[in-house]
Amino acid sequence: MNAIRTPKTGFTPISANDYLSVSELKELQLKKLQYIVKHAYASVPFYQKRWEQADFHPDQITSLEDIQKIPFIMKTDLRDNYPFGLFATSMKDIVRLHASSGTTGKPTVVAYTKGDVQVWSEVMARTFASCGLGPADIIQNAYGYGLFTGGLGAHYGSEELGATVIPVSGGNTDRQIMFLKDFGSTGLCCTPSYFTFIIERAKELGFDLQELPLRVGIFGAEPWTEEMRQHMEKHSGIRAYDIYGLSEIIGPGVASECEAQSGLHVFEDHFYPEIIDPETEKVLPDGERGELVLTTLSKYANPMIRYRTRDITSIKKYTCSCGRTIRQITRITSRSDDMLIIRGVNVFPSQIESALLKVPDITPHYQIVVFEKEGLDNLEVNVEATPAAFANKLDGMKTLQEETMHSVYTTLGIRVKVNVVAPNTIARSEGKAQRLIDQRNKS
Repeated sequence: MNAIRTPKTGFTPISANDYLSVSELKELQLKKLQYIVKHAYASVPFYQKRWEQADFHPDQITSLEDIQKIPFIMKTDLRDNYPFGLFATSMKDIVRLHASSGTTGKPTVVAYTKGDVQVWSEVMARTFASCGLGPADIIQNAYGYGLFTGGLGAHYGSEELGATVIPVSGGNTDRQIMFLKDFGSTGLCCTPSYFTFIIERAKELGFDLQELPLRVGIFGAEPWTEEMRQHMEKHSGIRAYDIYGLSEIIGPGVASECEAQSGLHVFEDHFYPEIIDPETEKVLPDGERGELVLTTLSKYANPMIRYRTRDITSIKKYTCSCGRTIRQITRITSRSDDMLIIRGVNVFPSQIESALLKVPDITPHYQIVVFEKEGLDNLEVNVEATPAAFANKLDGMKTLQEETMHSVYTTLGIRVKVNVVAPNTIARSEGKAQRLIDQRNKS
């Protein structure tokens, strides 16, 4: 049995707002909501026009429930107002611009005032603290730096925490492993798919990650499952923590797991969460699963009021054993816009990952290929076997393929062809993994 190195405890909380009473938190949220709504209405013509069409005025916000009177905003609204149409401050007050990759259209551009950057630094420091990191730690930041918000968000959060940050950025995996060893890094930030590659490459180089000081992994920027956590922890000896954020809201730092690893605490003093039914748009009570909607309470350069994230989750009903009173959301493993309908069955990529990683001798390296067959969407899964399993060849591989197909079938309820391929067949990613290959003709 591999021992998991546990994070240090007893750090001074970064913010007392993590422990406010319900009444204190709601009072703070309402005050900030009233201010940010007035700020957006007065400064952004888009909001003013949209809200007037919906017969809404900021003066109508007299309770937190009144937020439901405000129309939603979506990513298409950001693209339609590209590049600066949703900014609520003048450029002389903006110190930072970030943007999405724009792979599905125009990029979404987000802005930060100096105060916004400070809020971002604070929530990322709270993120690290909730995962057991503190000023004595050395945090190796392998998120990409640039227009992607991950790298700089983790960087400023590390510095705000008082930790030592290594801004190595993504890629150059052999150097990453060398730094983990030579610098004695105790925390690592990267995508979960990249960490699985680091584990694989370290083994090839003869490094045992379990012998290094590394004990905490901060993983975000892509969905991952509990089975992926178990794989990473088993093969590295660390504690693996999920974090959540999106550039439209602030970047990473919207929510984070704590040492209980039982859900992600939303930093509610800065981000107001709601769960809605994605079809009816009705607000759902805590405990029910639906689409996450977020409102920025402290971001002034371009406030997002009731932004539909498309991420599917629920707000947990019960308080966490860590003592924090800010609410938790459950792990986000799917989006309302990434669902596939295969032979009448709703399929999410995260379900396939979960099924694959339940099978011994299967690695976390896989791709889902979607294609049309007889006018309907269909899919196949390509997944790598471990080197030891592949060495068995023929009969052993056939048995492994059958086991893997059965696991997928019991999870999805439909039969899907699974191709178990040789090790190192599927391209590795040093950032977000490309899990879905869409071969459908969309013309």
